[in-house]
Amino acid sequence: MIRHSIAVVSAVGLGLLGSSALAQGATGSPGEALVGPLVPGVCVLSRDAVLANAKVGQAANARLLELSKQVQAEIEAERAPIEADLKALEAQKATLTPAQFEERSKPLAARWEALQRKASLRGREIEATRVKALGGIATQAQPVIAQVYASRKCGLLLTREAMMGGNPAADLTPAVVQGLDAKISTITFPRETLPAETVAAPKAR
Repeated sequence: MIRHSIAVVSAVGLGLLGSSALAQGATGSPGEALVGPLVPGVCVLSRDAVLANAKVGQAANARLLELSKQVQAEIEAERAPIEADLKALEAQKATLTPAQFEERSKPLAARWEALQRKASLRGREIEATRVKALGGIATQAQPVIAQVYASRKCGLLLTREAMMGGNPAADLTPAVVQGLDAKISTITFPRETLPAETVAAPKAR
């Protein structure tokens, strides 16, 4: 039976970061109401906030959104004629025998399943692209983090997301964003390509 739905890559949520990370600014979170004394040598950093607020992270998100929209348009363009052929066949159903209807349905079902596989492949390619872009930006950010870490004379660096409270002066995030912006402000990349899954031929009975 031909399915009436198909997995299509969505442009929503395919950015480098989730909505919660994007909403979190480089200056802190609601938990900073718990402000304590500055502990010498103890620093905090939010990598998510760095990526969300740095110009290169924003450029990467924009590029990923562009790629995902291209994929969605590709899948939609191929889906439309299949659905049109399906509607035409449904309109002829009353004039066909069950055997004739089943025989004419088979090629449509094969086209539909092939499109589903393509949509799944494109989704994996977008995810692979996201991971690669994220890794590239992290590589660019690491020397900046190290430089700020040394300049602040940090002896211990903690992730800000794990902190329930602290002193804002210990947060390296704004300085890292500033340093990363000075180093790189934009980025572009193609969609990664992955091998298509092979479909095993049905065994002869």
